[in-house]
Amino acid sequence: MDRQQLPRQPRDDATLDARLNDTPDSPIGRVHLVEGSGAGISSETDRLLRARLRIAALVMSAGFCVFLVWDLLLPETDNSFEGWLFGAHLLVTLMLASCAAVLCRTCELPSRVLQLTELAIFGLPALFFLFFQYVYMIECATRHDTLPNISGMWLMLIFTYAMFIPNTWKRAASVQGSIAVAPVLLSLILIAFHEECRTCSNANSSYFSQSALIMLVGAVTATVGVHTIGNLRRAAFEAKQLGQYRLGRRLGGGGMGEVFLAEHQLMKRPCAIKIIRPDKTDDPRVLARFEREVRATAQLSHWNNIDIFDYGRADDGTFYYVMEYLPGLSLGDLVECHGALAAPRVIHILLQTCDALNEAHAAGLIHRDIKPANLFAAQRGGLYDVAKLLDFGLVKPLADADSVQLTQDGTITGSPLFMSPEQSVGDRDPDARGDIYSLGAVAYYMLTGRPPFDYGQPIKVLLAHAHEAPVPPSEVNPDTPSDLSEVVLRCLAKAPEDRYQDASSLGVALQQCNSAGQWTREDAARWWQEHEVVGKRELAVT
Repeated sequence: MDRQQLPRQPRDDATLDARLNDTPDSPIGRVHLVEGSGAGISSETDRLLRARLRIAALVMSAGFCVFLVWDLLLPETDNSFEGWLFGAHLLVTLMLASCAAVLCRTCELPSRVLQLTELAIFGLPALFFLFFQYVYMIECATRHDTLPNISGMWLMLIFTYAMFIPNTWKRAASVQGSIAVAPVLLSLILIAFHEECRTCSNANSSYFSQSALIMLVGAVTATVGVHTIGNLRRAAFEAKQLGQYRLGRRLGGGGMGEVFLAEHQLMKRPCAIKIIRPDKTDDPRVLARFEREVRATAQLSHWNNIDIFDYGRADDGTFYYVMEYLPGLSLGDLVECHGALAAPRVIHILLQTCDALNEAHAAGLIHRDIKPANLFAAQRGGLYDVAKLLDFGLVKPLADADSVQLTQDGTITGSPLFMSPEQSVGDRDPDARGDIYSLGAVAYYMLTGRPPFDYGQPIKVLLAHAHEAPVPPSEVNPDTPSDLSEVVLRCLAKAPEDRYQDASSLGVALQQCNSAGQWTREDAARWWQEHEVVGKRELAVT
């Protein structure tokens, strides 16, 4: 089937993706406090420092380039240092551009190289500024009987360093103090040993003290700024801690909570953490539903169900639980990026999902929100296309009086595009056969690239689930075998008693299809390796 003809699935929830091993300038990486580029710098600090140095090098080289063009446009003077000054200006511009080019490369740079690069990015401009100040002060004193105000370029260098280089305030004070002292010392030397400069200084007795005061205030202000930024970074770091877990970037959110990429600090194991939204922590129904999700999912141990590692409540009352972090693609992303799936592959994924549902239903749990975003084709244990059933946020025990009270507010729970008729109409409590219907709708989507009823308005979709017969998937996609199409249509029967009565029966029917067993582990591995250029994404459930 032509991929361009496949309609895009309307997104009814957030699809969360991230890269665990991302590029150096990616914001996804783990959260770490940065202590400058001194000894003991960590690899994570290296990546952040590299990104900041790259920005600083680009900004500084662009600034020097602009003034280089300005110098070319100005008429030449008879200053004996004019050629030397222009040559030094050009050399510094090229060196800064070279530093930016090195930092823009994808290969990793050792800490020592980053430290030397930092020295070059700020040391070379400082040397040029000293040379420029020397020439400019002598020229102004000799020709114009005055001393120039040279504080602007030095303040620019000080505040550029303060803005872009993450540091402790002590290290920032030493570097920025050195930058501030350099022009003051040069002015003092020229005033002491150059006759014209000394004469101009005597005529303007406040010149030296005024220049020194400006540089002092600039250095102190920049250091205070670094200290303030460091405190904010530390506060943000502490706010992103949940017990032994260090939070990274927010990956996304759903109806109940938000999901963050995280890492266990001791085991260094990547994971995903789901927490309750702060604006919903006062709702006892939401908290009860959240805890129910954790307890229900923790009961499940099948390979094809999501694993729960931990659960707890932070000191500030935040509820959270920790789950496995899955490399791969959700079925929604898989179909959206690569089009309808081959029938053998669909059967391969559906059979695993039936196994996951068998365990959940045997434990007395129904999912009630099976959809492409909650089914995942993962890489686990060296195998590919390992189906994972995610997000038991709407799971409901088959016999639990407390659970009934959690959804008695008249709302419809679930995803309209893949919702069973009994859920959409609300005339009966869904049972395990409702999950069968939703799984059939997902199978329809995998085979055709679109849901069974693809209307723009949710109410039309709900009514269609209750009253309309879906177009057979074999008519939408002629590559769909007729026997598999019949299995899917039986899953989509309006009356629950006309469907497969349990996941086990559905699994038997799938195994009897002619395409069953034709998608092997080798086929799955080959497909993922061939599509490595597209990139696999790790997903945390909502």
